[in-house]
Amino acid sequence: MASWTHKLIPTPARSVMLFVVWLLLNNSVAPVHLLAATILALAIPLITASFRDKQTPFIQWRLAFWYLLKVLGDIVLANVQVIRIVLGPNRLLRPGFVMVPLELRGALPLSILACTVSLTPGTVSAEILPYQHDPDEDVGERFLLIHVLDLSDEAALIQEIKQRYEQPLQEMFGC
Repeated sequence: MASWTHKLIPTPARSVMLFVVWLLLNNSVAPVHLLAATILALAIPLITASFRDKQTPFIQWRLAFWYLLKVLGDIVLANVQVIRIVLGPNRLLRPGFVMVPLELRGALPLSILACTVSLTPGTVSAEILPYQHDPDEDVGERFLLIHVLDLSDEAALIQEIKQRYEQPLQEMFGC
């Protein structure tokens, strides 16, 4: 894409989304709404460009699709497991915190990993340690602190998160 088009439309996907959402909200494709949608789709990304941090780009889009399917399947499976745990005797619950060492870098990949863990029932991302203002800055070893509803094997859980979620994210983002 030429540099002048990138300056005019810094985030094409966002511009298309704004254009479509405006038309859907107005339930009309009248010329005045098409004009307003175009102006908003071009102006909002330009006005907000200085507010956004530069994100780590996707390198492998196909992996993103498979990652999404894997996470959706894991959410369904984890719901069944949580139902079984909750309906069972509470004295058998073994809640706990786990620190997962991270090799992943970049604000967006780290956020996706933390959200993935939180979306899967039975686990919640608590914090990325050590905390720093800029997640892209290299601060040495980093951990994801996770609360687990039923912790039977800490090492197995860490290995599963690293292989099932962190490794594909590293491949998707090349980090």
